[in-house]
Amino acid sequence: MTTARSIIEQGRMHPLQWVAVIITIGLNALDGFDILASAFAAPGIAGEWHISREALGLVLSMELWGMVAGSIVLGGLTDLAGRRRTILLCITVMALGMAMATTATGPESLSVWRLVTGFGIGGMLTSINAVAAELSSLKHRSLAMAIMVIGYPLGGVIGGLVVQQLLKGESWRAVFMLGAIASAVFIPLVVLFVPETPAFLEQKRPAGALAAINRTFARFRLPALAALAPRGPETVRPGLLDIVKPGLIGTTTVLTLGYFFHAISFYFILKWAPKIIADFGHSPSEAAGVLTSANIGGAIGGAVFGVFMQRFGIKRPTLVVLLGSVIGITLFGSHDKGSTLLIWSIAASLGMVFANAAIVGFYASFAAGFPTHVRGTGTGFALGIGRLGGALSPILAGYLFKAQLGLQGVAMVMACGSLVAFGLLARFNLRPR
Repeated sequence: MTTARSIIEQGRMHPLQWVAVIITIGLNALDGFDILASAFAAPGIAGEWHISREALGLVLSMELWGMVAGSIVLGGLTDLAGRRRTILLCITVMALGMAMATTATGPESLSVWRLVTGFGIGGMLTSINAVAAELSSLKHRSLAMAIMVIGYPLGGVIGGLVVQQLLKGESWRAVFMLGAIASAVFIPLVVLFVPETPAFLEQKRPAGALAAINRTFARFRLPALAALAPRGPETVRPGLLDIVKPGLIGTTTVLTLGYFFHAISFYFILKWAPKIIADFGHSPSEAAGVLTSANIGGAIGGAVFGVFMQRFGIKRPTLVVLLGSVIGITLFGSHDKGSTLLIWSIAASLGMVFANAAIVGFYASFAAGFPTHVRGTGTGFALGIGRLGGALSPILAGYLFKAQLGLQGVAMVMACGSLVAFGLLARFNLRPR
């Protein structure tokens, strides 16, 4: 019997379907900018409140802790309340958190609002992944998902270019106001152009589901669905414990810990580069420019890595870029006050070329390592624990700076996260399931 999902999968992509996909790119870019907003603002925050590096590290980690909570609480909401409603809720929470951050009177209040912002970000990725996949035809789904993922580093690039100019005449608070305004702009765009996905409506079957599905199909110039397909036999949904049972516990352990340790390395440059460079005498605007270069490197690394992964598989390319991440982050720490902005930009972008490529490799490893019936559970668990590593990263770096290790010493320690991930993945037999 014809289903709503089969009509979408076999039909042609209407321009309005591409508009919805493009909006998910923008939402992912918004996530990328919102996460990095505190890094862009870090030199100004430290200058205004005269806080230590370890205290600044705590502030820089707050949205990442919020992401952990948001992934758990809001990530599941998308399968209960719907993709569209969850996206609108997440945007609203993000806009509130960013706007209220501009009113912060000290590190404590700023940390609270960054936690709120991260909570919204945490629930966003699951929802936009589902929208990009479920509103795309089977022929164009891979393309839609790929360009949606690229939005994350693009948010850092575009936001960084704007912030560079903004910080020349405004305080660090303007960075958060920019994020609040951008978040608010997306609310009407989602309302107008992102319908609830027919696949969700067909699965959950709320009142008026068939009529809502056919309204969406009419917008996309697809044939109407005559009736909802009969429900299949009810099945028990896999639980969290399934991924730690014999046969899967090794996969879960290696991929979760590998992602956790690499996230520690990955977020070091993203969170600390502006403050490090500003401490060497460059302006906050110039430091933001270096972070922009790092995100350009991350976008390039992720895109090029996809080509290598298609040719050589997942494991070997991921191991190569993990070693590249170790080397790149270590080299970033080898520079000093005499380095020019160009040298800093090259060093940061080189580190992120490999670090972000490894992130893409882990996402592919989740899909290959976890079988279909627990793929969502396993991926969600690994990402949630991995974000704990990301949240610990700026805190750990802050205390290493306090211990007077110097930039080179701190960078070498932080690079070890990718090295541990390499060791875990090297002994793991990754087989597509």
